[in-house]
Amino acid sequence: MTEHRYGLGDRGPAVAEIRTKLVQLGILPATAEAAGQVDAPYDDSVDQAVRQFQQQRGLTANGVVDAETYRVLDEARWRLGDRLLSYTAGHLLTGDDVATLQRRLMELGFEVDRVDGMYGPSTEHAVREFQHSVGAPADGTCGPVTFKALARLSPIVTGGRADALRESERIHRSGPRLPGKVVVIDPGHGGADRGCSANGLSEAEIAFDLACRIEGRLEATGVRVYLSRGRDASPDEANRARFANETDADLVVSLHVDEHPNPHASGVATYYYGAAGHEDDIPSTLGERFAGLVQREIVARTDLRDCHTHAKTWDLLRYTRMPAVRIELGYVTNASDAARISDPGFRDVVAEAIVVAVQRVYLPPEMDAPTGVLQLGELIR
Repeated sequence: MTEHRYGLGDRGPAVAEIRTKLVQLGILPATAEAAGQVDAPYDDSVDQAVRQFQQQRGLTANGVVDAETYRVLDEARWRLGDRLLSYTAGHLLTGDDVATLQRRLMELGFEVDRVDGMYGPSTEHAVREFQHSVGAPADGTCGPVTFKALARLSPIVTGGRADALRESERIHRSGPRLPGKVVVIDPGHGGADRGCSANGLSEAEIAFDLACRIEGRLEATGVRVYLSRGRDASPDEANRARFANETDADLVVSLHVDEHPNPHASGVATYYYGAAGHEDDIPSTLGERFAGLVQREIVARTDLRDCHTHAKTWDLLRYTRMPAVRIELGYVTNASDAARISDPGFRDVVAEAIVVAVQRVYLPPEMDAPTGVLQLGELIR
């Protein structure tokens, strides 16, 4: 199932399973379940239901069930209390029940990196601390006793988010200087995967060229920089995230361009981890701030249309432990955007905008500068 993509016109057992999951989630009417029909159709109602689900979960809302959408669809069936939750290295439990657990622990003031629906070591540590505080065996496994304790307690943190305060404090402690900080630059696609192609442009080449320009500028400020891939490699997003985690990076910047059947579609957008509108959505606070800084710097220094920042749960944003942003730098299918993207001088301007945004993440208010004003030569070293 996970190696295939399903969309309008497809039929078969996998489509019947997709329909059943959508019915269970209340997105598709029960009368449309077609349970047991091996030739169940992927019709307009399923397409619309999948798009709705993708929109709710911060995925690309294209109506196609690929490996990522199927995995999130499968995770959505779990509710807190349905199963025992525990940490196993190399095989993390994932699901909506884990996300609900993380949100409850965070509301109670226990330290969880973020609500990502993955039962990792940070979540296990928070569970152990919670169990210890309520007098339960602190084994890190969520079972009936822990579920009952969670249900009877009200949040003790009000008026703010403890995770946001911790992120802010980490940034404050790291200081405003860039030397010694670590940034991973992720050029999208690569190898045989060329990504979007139009007007003589290839997304993989654009992303790699821009990554090299950012790398050189960041290194000049004293930042240690790693690229997530070589020119001819194309790791999947989970492996790119794993690479970033292994470097213990402070920030991740993923570079892409976009395409659209409508040639008038244009502009730059930046994405951070979160699922706006979903009940368990607690976005990456620093990721959201970093995305806003990147977006505003690029828009202020270029004439690209401002398509704003958005929360998404794409694998790279979800699996990285540090704040990560994904930049969609214009549409290669738009003649005006393509002309700009193809200009080396324009790429230099964008590279400088991104480096300035990295610096501004760490500047306290009294040292910060207005958007579009700070220049590369002025950065602290």
